[in-house]
Amino acid sequence: MKYFDHKYLASLDHLYRINLVNSSSGFKSANLIATKSKEGISNVAVFSSVIHLGSNPPLLGFVTRPTTVPRNTYKNIKETGHYTINHVYEEIIEDAHHCSAKYDASVSEFSMTNLKEDYDHACLAPFVKGAPVQIHMKFREEHDFKINGTIMIIGEIMGLYIKEELLKEDGFIDLTKGKISAINGLDGYTIPQLKTRLPYQRPKRNIFSEQLFDKIET
Repeated sequence: MKYFDHKYLASLDHLYRINLVNSSSGFKSANLIATKSKEGISNVAVFSSVIHLGSNPPLLGFVTRPTTVPRNTYKNIKETGHYTINHVYEEIIEDAHHCSAKYDASVSEFSMTNLKEDYDHACLAPFVKGAPVQIHMKFREEHDFKINGTIMIIGEIMGLYIKEELLKEDGFIDLTKGKISAINGLDGYTIPQLKTRLPYQRPKRNIFSEQLFDKIET
């Protein structure tokens, strides 16, 4: 095992350290977050930080980098209050990754890739056409992290589109059937395979303690 202490981490080459630390957290979700500006220009960016925060109300969060430079996704969400989360799947990995490029706010990433916009009447922001899971989100809160200037955006799920073949009777979404991607680090994309599902776990009975208690009682 190679060991990196805190001092060694700080001394590493910038790009090496970024790759190392980003990979250390394990596989992450791969999502395209799509927004639309007040001027009507669509934006779509790839994020690997979307997390589940609760089911009642249904909340998802994601982290955006510091706003020391223009952040089109953040700006559009704050101005309009609506955005969509779209799962990256195998066929669009390259186009999704290109959405990490820094385009001016006047340029829509949809026009620079083969990704297509899709709309429903309830959501101002576009969905990514063909994504097996598409989520309409409404902005609820933001939380600033003083330690590094990043911001967590918390939104509530307003609507869900899910391909029917992915949806199980108990509500479980089988992402593997949609060939949905995960991200390893910054730029490593993989298509996971479901190994198994396990039942809800309860504490194991301590048979030895129970037998000992029975002997004391008798």
